Amino acid sequence: MALTLGRRSVGFRRAIRHMCLNSVKGQRLYSAVSKEERNSGNSGTGGVVVSERRGAVMVIGINRPEARNAVNNETAQKLTEELTAFDQDNSLNVAVLYGVGGNFCAGFDLKELAQGSGSLKIEQDVQRGPGPMGPSRMRLSKPLIAAVSGYAVAGGLELALLADLRVVEESSIMGIFSRRFGVPLIDGGTLRLPWLIGLSRALDLILTGRPVKAQEALTFGLANRVVPDGQALQVALELAEQVSAFPQLCLRADRNSTYHAAFDSSSFTQAMQYEIDHGLPVISAEAITGATKFSSGAGRGGIFSKSKL
Repeated sequence: MALTLGRRSVGFRRAIRHMCLNSVKGQRLYSAVSKEERNSGNSGTGGVVVSERRGAVMVIGINRPEARNAVNNETAQKLTEELTAFDQDNSLNVAVLYGVGGNFCAGFDLKELAQGSGSLKIEQDVQRGPGPMGPSRMRLSKPLIAAVSGYAVAGGLELALLADLRVVEESSIMGIFSRRFGVPLIDGGTLRLPWLIGLSRALDLILTGRPVKAQEALTFGLANRVVPDGQALQVALELAEQVSAFPQLCLRADRNSTYHAAFDSSSFTQAMQYEIDHGLPVISAEAITGATKFSSGAGRGGIFSKSKL
């Protein structure tokens, strides 16, 4: 069952044509992609969503800085396409999601909706189509890291919750700002937020709609890393590259078992059964090779050293 709101779009104001990020010192500029790279798998270099492949890491950016990266229908569709392509590409291990121009995402584009310049089509059956913000209903099979700068509020916070990890800049603001306008959380916020930070804290944010700064988000577990302004994308990419370097079958088996225990298992016994069923095949596929490498001394050098993660 699909619900349709508003009128048909009569046109969009096109987003900026070139990818430029926050000019704060220390911010890495990802617009400098070679022509060869652009012609070998990068989808779009100046649309509402931009992407860049860096080895086994896919970097995806919401590119509507003039709207604080609020998501309209076109953006939601493009985000879904990019993350679907990432999930289906066996040569990619980790994705990084960020916002171009200093803000992660200010939620759904309410100005566009209020002016009637776009139609909001909502598929009510969550198994049949994407969410209003795009990929929010997806269960990715591989890790996603959010690089959060500026505002990550309302539906933008829900997109950040889709990620496994959130690298958050010191001046960033998170929160359910849609509380002020009567816009409900229908992109997974009421599921993922309590799971991440607990029911009591989640209800505090959901009921009050108050802003949450980076250090409080870190205390809650809403942020996994807090970094200086201008460095979220750089740190998120470094984190993605380190995670990508691990044996991937093992990493994904452990990740998927964790999600299954949190959302899908009806009992401790069922969760344990899922863990062993999906972990055993990894023993022959990766663990024996890893153990052999360790026993030979090849992998001992840095295994007990201080981790960069």
